[in-house]
Amino acid sequence: MKVGIIGVGRMGFAMARRLVSRGLDVVGWDLDPARGQALAQVGARGCATPAEVVAGCEVILSIVTDDAAVRSLFESPNGLLAAPAPGKLFVEMSTVQPETIRQVAARAEQAGARLIGAPVLGSIPTVDEGKLLFLAGGRPEDIEAAKAVLAHLAREVANIGPIGAGNAMKLIVNLSMAAYLEALAEGLSLGVQEGLTIEQMLDTPGKAPTANPWLAAKRDVLLGGSAATTLDVAALHKDVLNAVTTGSADGVAMPMAAGILSALSATVATGHGGEDVGQHPKAFREHMVRRPTSALK
Repeated sequence: MKVGIIGVGRMGFAMARRLVSRGLDVVGWDLDPARGQALAQVGARGCATPAEVVAGCEVILSIVTDDAAVRSLFESPNGLLAAPAPGKLFVEMSTVQPETIRQVAARAEQAGARLIGAPVLGSIPTVDEGKLLFLAGGRPEDIEAAKAVLAHLAREVANIGPIGAGNAMKLIVNLSMAAYLEALAEGLSLGVQEGLTIEQMLDTPGKAPTANPWLAAKRDVLLGGSAATTLDVAALHKDVLNAVTTGSADGVAMPMAAGILSALSATVATGHGGEDVGQHPKAFREHMVRRPTSALK
């Protein structure tokens, strides 16, 4: 089976590598031509346009930055639907608003294609191990058809419900993570002010009933070390903004999410947007605590 991948960033490239290793024929495209050309390193092939990917593939996966990028892919005259699309199956994996997925799914159907929204939970190592969790929304038969490809990447393809349901679930998951991250940032800042060390404050929560694997995985980063970026601050900021926007459209008050969004905005505005989310607590201490810089830990 020939599979297309649109968006060859960290996750898209890792998916291409995994699918090739599983014996699938993979072609891809990225807005950055260099990324498309890099596919040759893992045995895949880069294409010149999105339409070229669609023309040669039965299933097309896409994972891009934000709602504007998804809309451009499906609404642009030179986008994915520029090629004949009847019978094609699109698997849109980006973390975007449910309404965005519903609208591009309608576009795809008008072109005779099918589309599911299937954002993922996991990171690069999870891709390499084939243990992603897909949060799929769409027609049951389309989700089932997508498993022919997604099974090579996933420990589970969860049928969350109709189109948009998987994207709503992903926003809930990332909002929960952002809430934990912000609570940690504020708590660590408070503790430093009270004379506690970062190491002390990471050790104790690790033994508490609220301990979680994320805290253990990010320990080195939270202590000031460096690690590969799994999710950057700017991306999490975008996800929380999407949650607030969706909540507003649905008539749901989201005062906590709005506060988290403000704090993440400050981290992005002070130049840390491209850093791993584990760096947010440090940025918070540097920019959101009223005390001399020399006293920072």
